[in-house]
Amino acid sequence: MSDDRSSDPLANKHAAWSALFSEPMSELVQRYTASVGFDQRLWRADIDGSLAHAEMLAAQGVIAANDLAEIQRGMAKIVEEIGEGRFEWKLALEDVHLNIEARLTALVGDAGKRLHTGRSRNDQVATDVRLWLRGEIDKLAVLLKAMQQALVALAAEHSETVMPGYTHMQVAQPVSFAHHLLAYVEMFARDAERLADVRKRVNQLPLGAAALAGTSYPLDRERVAKTLGFDGVCQNSLDAVSDRDFALEFSSFAAIAMVHVSRLSEEIVLWMSQNFGFIDLADRYCTGSSIMPQKRNPDVAELARGKSGRVVGHLMALLTLMKGQPLTYNKDNQEDKEPLFDTVDTLADTLRIMAEMVGGIQVKKDAMERAALKGYATATDLADYLVKKGLPFRDAHEAVAHAVKVALQQGVDLAELPLATLQGFNPEIAEDVFEVLTLRGSLAARNLLGGTAPAQVLAQVARHRARLAG
Repeated sequence: MSDDRSSDPLANKHAAWSALFSEPMSELVQRYTASVGFDQRLWRADIDGSLAHAEMLAAQGVIAANDLAEIQRGMAKIVEEIGEGRFEWKLALEDVHLNIEARLTALVGDAGKRLHTGRSRNDQVATDVRLWLRGEIDKLAVLLKAMQQALVALAAEHSETVMPGYTHMQVAQPVSFAHHLLAYVEMFARDAERLADVRKRVNQLPLGAAALAGTSYPLDRERVAKTLGFDGVCQNSLDAVSDRDFALEFSSFAAIAMVHVSRLSEEIVLWMSQNFGFIDLADRYCTGSSIMPQKRNPDVAELARGKSGRVVGHLMALLTLMKGQPLTYNKDNQEDKEPLFDTVDTLADTLRIMAEMVGGIQVKKDAMERAALKGYATATDLADYLVKKGLPFRDAHEAVAHAVKVALQQGVDLAELPLATLQGFNPEIAEDVFEVLTLRGSLAARNLLGGTAPAQVLAQVARHRARLAG
């Protein structure tokens, strides 16, 4: 067949849909409605879906075997052209589907025109987006695992590194730095579970629903699903072409994951500041100031925190996009791709760079411990000590509050109060109280599942490593 692109049968855009129209589309409308500028990234999914559809059409006797061979030959040429950057994407052809179909028809003639038998761009685009998103989900699952592994590796080194645990950003109780990091591992683990769950609903085949009502051709939808690796087929043709729940669910997962990234980023920014001084970041993740030569700014963490708003915004955009649409397909749905594409790109880039940055964190143990000594972090331990001596917890709480008040007045820590002073709040207090009032004594005392005791934290590290090894 001729390789002359000027012979594209769809060169006049309105001819792609019908001879009904008596005038060409205006240039302004053409630019406004075209999606090829961004949906061309679906090209591989579009070609894979088309090849599976063509193979099924031939198996069902809808098209001839030689038509299938020609379609396969033409698609191989198109893959080569796109891969080498020689494919000419034409705005006049509106989208990725018509661009590929037009080039195929230019290459193989009538066989290319037969490819669209039994399908519509409505079920075609829904299939393409699901195929593409499934591949991106699998890549994101790897990145989420790497993020968790970086946190676990850092935690493994700091099961006995004491830092203040906070509530209301006030020093509350001592925890280990490892225990704090593992809280984020739990968050990202839930994100991974959500992503795997979303994948199940993404992996359903819309193709065969055609425009909205199905088709009169004897299609074998299950065959196409198996060829493309889908778990099943969408069961209602109206829903198949109009459903974007899978995009909403994915965007919801991504927004939650980015919120977790943002929370960690906020803590990294705080920890690196002079007011905390808990950690240092490698220079490659920081920038300087154009006017203040002493500055080392945690720009990567700040930008990751900022990009969370972008992904959350995309979720809101997609929810708003869908809320007023009647069945079935509407042109509104063209607007689903750019938010979805940007969500995938932003999350992937952020997870990759955050995992690398966490791997380069330098921990300042002494600064963390000094901070944990502020704010009477072992006050609850003293209350627990009194409860174990037989005092009701509320009475113990009140006695310790008086002890803290005295310590505040004297400008000392609870552990620095003389035994006689402590016994003034309760005569049951003995010399062993000072073991309870140490930071490491506080950590060790919380030796229960999920607690911050070093033994428990190391058990959690082992559990996560085993989980992530698969």
